[in-house]
This record gives sequence, structure tokens and C-alpha cells, in this order.
Amino acid sequence: MEPQLNQEVINTASRHDGPIETDAVIVGAGPVGLFQVFELGLLEIKAHIIDSLAYPGGQPIELYPDKPIYDIPAIPVCTGKELTNNLMKQIEPFGPTFHLGQEVSVLEKQEDGRFFVETSKGTKFLTKTIFIAAGVGAFQPKLLRVDGLEQFDNSQLFYRVKNPADFAGKNLVIVGGGDSALDWALNFVAEGPNKAESVILIHRRDGFKAAPANVAKMKELCDAYEMQFIIGQVTGYDEKDGKLTAAKVTGADGITRVVPLDVMLVFFGLSPKLGPIAHWGLDIERKQIKVDTEKFSTNIPGIFAVGDINTYPGKKKLILSGFHECALAAFGAAPFIFPDKKIHLQYTTTSPKLHKVLGVESPVFD
Repeated sequence: MEPQLNQEVINTASRHDGPIETDAVIVGAGPVGLFQVFELGLLEIKAHIIDSLAYPGGQPIELYPDKPIYDIPAIPVCTGKELTNNLMKQIEPFGPTFHLGQEVSVLEKQEDGRFFVETSKGTKFLTKTIFIAAGVGAFQPKLLRVDGLEQFDNSQLFYRVKNPADFAGKNLVIVGGGDSALDWALNFVAEGPNKAESVILIHRRDGFKAAPANVAKMKELCDAYEMQFIIGQVTGYDEKDGKLTAAKVTGADGITRVVPLDVMLVFFGLSPKLGPIAHWGLDIERKQIKVDTEKFSTNIPGIFAVGDINTYPGKKKLILSGFHECALAAFGAAPFIFPDKKIHLQYTTTSPKLHKVLGVESPVFD
């Protein structure tokens, strides 16, 4: 299920003639990309954020929004959704501009040292610095490989649910055994405006990679004949007059059953793709971008890489490591943006200047 964040996050960019001129473009709106906004904001650097997903939060929101995370400093436990909400609240003072549902398709160095950036939706930028915080790349849904089935993409075959109301009153076949498959199955069985006419869940085995409570609820609903669960794999389909009418499901017993449907929803998880980043001239090692550990800069001056997308000796793919990298990357970028300004390290606890930037009152100490 798409995450319900506390903040109503939309593409906050207004219509703009010509390229948007900015100090920083962040590629990736996951936790590390969001915290990069904060670290840049402390240095009074405004940022635009681009992400291929339709909402911020990256991997924790897309893959485990309700699963607990235990290794964020000073937060004993939080979910991916809570982490994203807190980061969004933390960066509010800096007013970042989001460009969601698009990925960077063009990156070109300009004669004046800036970078020309264009997205898949035609949004253009001229920026002094770029921060790649793309996790392990743009996420693409893993596809159901059945010859010919792709002709029904986005008409009767879907890998994401953007508007649940589109599926109300339909006969749904949901394929998958993870949280998304179970969440949406339960959602469409429940009474309400989005209730489906029928829901049949198909998974290749009886074991699930989903919250145990949801698996138990699903089995209760099956026992009550409110939905069905079939063990098997989709191996074919039936169509009539150009419409998908049924899935052919082959079970472990070797028998293929015909399952009528109006719509098929497939949730096999997401596959990370490095995508266009692979062609930007960066020094890449095993689909990761090599950086130094002083500024987390790449081999191209002005381009930085933070979080899971980068690699260096001793690299650990942890969110907290990415947060540390953001701080050093921000200081590393400052000379590109303020070449004549000496940047001093200040502390949010004691700096009146940072309090002003954050929009908070300076505390009075006895």
C-alpha cells in the first residue's frame, strides 16, 4: 500500500520558463537525501530534490513502511513511515522543492562550471552542485514474466496502486507473498468505498514474507469465504476481444486452473536499477559510485554521492552512515556555492545564526 505520510507531499515546483537555477540538486528523496537537505540548509544552501517515486521516503517507505528500524541514534525504534515523517518535519524550515515521479535523464557540465540537468518529465535545472542519494538506484517493479501479458500493462495489469478507487467493485487477482500483496488484499476485502467485488490472492507457496498478523487475517478471511488464496504460479492467461479475462495458475500438483478476473495486481517487490546514472562519467565500481571520505565527492568536481549508492574502503550500508556522509558532503560543496566565504563549523545547540536559520529561539543558559 502506498504510504500515508503526515505531510501531504506533492511536486512543489511551480511552472517555470527555462532552467531552474539553483545551488544544489539532490537525486533521491530517501532518508539520506532528505537529511542532505537539512545539512545543506544549515549552511544556507537551498536544494531541489528529484525522485523516481511519487512520494519521499525511498527504500524504507517503499519496502518496509511499517517494519521497525532499531539503529537510528537516540530513537530506540521507529518505522520507515515514522522516520520519513520526522525527516520531513526536520527539513521544513529549509523549504526544499520536490520533483517527484521523475528521474534524471540528462546531465551535462557547462562552461561556467555549473551542471545542466533534465528529468524524464522535461524539468530542467542549472545547478552548482549535485548530490546523488539514490540508494541503490531507481526502483523498478519486478515483472511477472508471461509472454504477451505485457500488452495489458496499466489497463488491467498493474504493479503499483496509485488510486485504490480505480479497483473498487472489480474482481481482483493479487499475485505475491510480501507485505504489499497482503496489505492490498486486506484493503480491497475490507468494507468501504474501495471494496472489491472479489479478491483472490496467488502465491507460489504457503509461506509469506509479510507481517504475521496480516497473514493470519488473510487466512481468517479465506475461512470465512470473503476471499480466496491459491498456491501456484501464473503461467498463462485468457483473453477475449482484446481484454484480459482470466489468469492460468499452475499449482504444485501440476494442475493448471483458470481464474477469472477483471484486474491483476502483481507485487513481486522492487528491483534497483542504476539507470542513467551509469552514463554520467562517474567512477563506478560494481554499480556503486566511488567517493573520497573527506568530502564524499566523486571523480567529477561538484558532484557528491551519499548513502547506499556510494562505495569507499570500509563502507557500511547503514542509514546512520549516510547521515554522517551528508554532513561532510555539505561542507565539501560549500566552496562551489560560496567560493569567497569561509565556512565555520557551528553547533545547533549554541549558534544564534543556526537558530535563526532553523526558525527557533536561542536558548538562554544560566
